[in-house]
Parts: sequence; C-alpha cells; structure tokens
Amino acid sequence: MTARAPKPDAISACIVIPVYNHERAIVDTLANVLPFSVPVILVNDGSNGDCSAVLERLADEHLGVHLMVLDVNQGKGAAVKAGLKRALELGYSHALQVDADGQHNLADIPTFLSAAAESPNMIICGVPEYDDSVPRLRHYARYLTHVWVWINTLSFAIKDSMCGFRVYPLAAICQQLAKSDTGNRMDFDTEILVHWLWAGGNIQNFSTKVHYPVDGVSHFLPGKDNWLISCMHARLFFGMLVRAPLWLVGLRKRGRAQ
Repeated sequence: MTARAPKPDAISACIVIPVYNHERAIVDTLANVLPFSVPVILVNDGSNGDCSAVLERLADEHLGVHLMVLDVNQGKGAAVKAGLKRALELGYSHALQVDADGQHNLADIPTFLSAAAESPNMIICGVPEYDDSVPRLRHYARYLTHVWVWINTLSFAIKDSMCGFRVYPLAAICQQLAKSDTGNRMDFDTEILVHWLWAGGNIQNFSTKVHYPVDGVSHFLPGKDNWLISCMHARLFFGMLVRAPLWLVGLRKRGRAQ
C-alpha cells in the first residue's frame, strides 16, 4: 500500500530540498519522498556536473519534481530561500524543508503536514532525536546555539533552531524574508526562526528521528560556518536588547491585567 501524506483543503504543500553535490544521497532521499505524493522542488545550489546531471535526470523522470537551478553555489540558506520563493510563485501555501543528505526521518512527513494543516499560520519545527550515528562534538555544540536562541528570544519557544526539517507557511515567511536580513549558509535555519518569533509568529515543535549516514557528505565548514554563526548570534543579541524593553512592558501590562 502506498503511503500518502494528507492533502487537506486548508493547505497546498510541496517539499523543498536544497542540493549541493549530493548526487548519491539525493537519489535515495527523493525515492523516499515520492511515495507520499507531495510535489517536490529540487534546488540545485551550483552543484558540480555529476550532481547537476543526476538532478536533471530525476526531474525528467518524475512528473511531480520541479528543478530550480542556481548557477553559482550560494549556500544552504540561500538555496532554501530561493526554493521557498519559487514554491510561493507556483501557488503552494506551505513548504516542507528537507535536507538532501538523507538524515531526516521522512516517515514523519504526514505528521508534519497534518500539523501544518491544523495550524496553518505556524512554523512546524523538527526537534531531533539522535541515534548513535551523530558526531558527539556536533551534538553537544548545538546546545551553545540553543542557549543563545533562548537568550535572544527571551523564551523557550524554539526547542531546536538548527534542524532542517520544518514546514513554513509560505506567504508569511516570504514576507518575513523580505523584511529580515538572514544568513545564506548554515546560519539561516536559526536566524529565520528568531526573526519569525520576534515578529510575533508562532512555532510548534515535533520530535523527529535523525540519522547521520556513514558515507554522508557534509558541507559544514567549521571555520567559516562557525564564524558566521557566531556573528549571527551577536547580531541577534543586540537585536534582542533593542526589543527587550518593549517585551518587558508588555509582560508587565499582561500581569496587571490578570
């Protein structure tokens, strides 16, 4: 029996997958996505010739797969942003972001889309449940980002800002992207959620299993990406300081009203 994600009247969803030189992994990832009968937008982020050829073949072979090509590699964040904007142009109301490397539990696609249908104005965020495949250093280093996010939002609403398995309401998030200066690499996933929360948006968190393939290809550059993430946290911290007085006034008024 073919598994299918729900297609409620409330939303029209697609899946956005940014791809950069994942010519092996993307074949399996797409094969695991297609049985849910959800349209897919593959964003070729300036990949090499071998990967580009694979992506073209996949788009030709599958009617529900749309290929978008960025001529020059711009980073995961830029690829996701381009994919979200294209999804909105194509008439979709929501997009589920999925990484190309096969680490996400795609069996959770129906759960995430159902949650989006029930709460169409929220971002539905994955909260990773790691198995033994996760690199320990990377696993523990994530907590530093978690703490900074909690500080910069003065809340615990975002359980994990780095998981690339999430559903966006497209009209609202594209408006947010037009107003907010967000990073184009690995800093994007965190930064867009903080800006979303600052703007009054709501988030739902759902646990999802994450597995790191043994032969997986990571494009995280420790020096460059850690520097960009550090700069991002600094920007967000000063942004929080500007907003904090208004938040505190609002909390005090709500306390008096009660």
